[in-house]
Amino acid sequence: MLDVAIIGFGVVGSGAYDTVADGRTPLRVKKVLDLAVRPGFEGIMTTDYNEILSDPSIAIVAESIGGLHPAREFVLSALKAGKHVVTANKLLMANCYRELMETAAANGVCIRFTPAAGGGIPWLSTLRRTARGGQIRKIQGILNGTTNFILDKMDQKAADFDDVLAEAQALGYAEKDPSSDIDGLDVRYKIALSCNVATGLTAAPEEIPAFGIRYIRKCDFEWMKAQGLTCKLLGNYRLHEDGAVSLFVQPTLVSSHSLFASVEKNFNLVQLTGDRVGDLAFYGQGAGKDPTGFALVQDMLDLAEATPEVAYVYKEAAVDNSRTFFRYYVRTPDGAVTLTDSISVCAAQDLYKTLPEGTFVAAFAE
Repeated sequence: MLDVAIIGFGVVGSGAYDTVADGRTPLRVKKVLDLAVRPGFEGIMTTDYNEILSDPSIAIVAESIGGLHPAREFVLSALKAGKHVVTANKLLMANCYRELMETAAANGVCIRFTPAAGGGIPWLSTLRRTARGGQIRKIQGILNGTTNFILDKMDQKAADFDDVLAEAQALGYAEKDPSSDIDGLDVRYKIALSCNVATGLTAAPEEIPAFGIRYIRKCDFEWMKAQGLTCKLLGNYRLHEDGAVSLFVQPTLVSSHSLFASVEKNFNLVQLTGDRVGDLAFYGQGAGKDPTGFALVQDMLDLAEATPEVAYVYKEAAVDNSRTFFRYYVRTPDGAVTLTDSISVCAAQDLYKTLPEGTFVAAFAE
């Protein structure tokens, strides 16, 4: 049996614990770090992180507390102590990718983060495999279940945005403050991570423009339906011939008969195009206790089985959104609809800054 520790015992941490506790893997949870010791877990739970760091039998630490701090400090300490780390923390990985990967390499250990984008979907692990000996030219996908739930409900039930958002919050899909989801920030972290894994290029999340769905309304879906379209929030990556990349997040108008349009409720769908494998698509639950906890355990098992890591030379990405073009749908607060000519994502970002608050902008699918 291989001893592991779990930091944080919320949704993801408890999901990983339950998966290991089933006894179907060669793993054993020796320690769980939380703010307080819970009844029934006195034998393994601690409030002192040093108990995990100082235990030489613990080979893998699973970080599931979320956020930047103290997650960053905990993860760095574990890596420097010679312990492998697995995490579902997209905010941490997107903002500290290079630091964490280089710290792991310097200490002869690995950090894995498959659940950080796609939840239960083996998305990042597939990217890692595909990048070995191949080049990933394009990524596009629905990477946020909350916004997909909202858009699907508005499309299928002709519902108002505020009503569907409240339903998503009641079901636990959306936070009390839903800004990260509806403003596209969550997808921005995930597309940054996807770029990191696909290329070894690191892109600061704040450099990636994100148009969200905060201002989408029932009237937009009425217009779309008349055109045989619906709307999905998509994260995008493009690799250009000179090595520059385009990275952006935007609502996109897709055919009602397209693969993206068929994705319902809080499910995710993400696609890649590789120079050797062609087009691949991955569909499934993008979040949740069991899918995400299970994916975290899969990363532990990969480390236990000594799955080799891809060695990248880390460089800053040259993000250039001036070479990727779309036509855009623009609906201002007074209800007026304008369709632009084909313009770059960069130009669309500049245009958006000049529009009145409450304007909804979406790209037409390529």
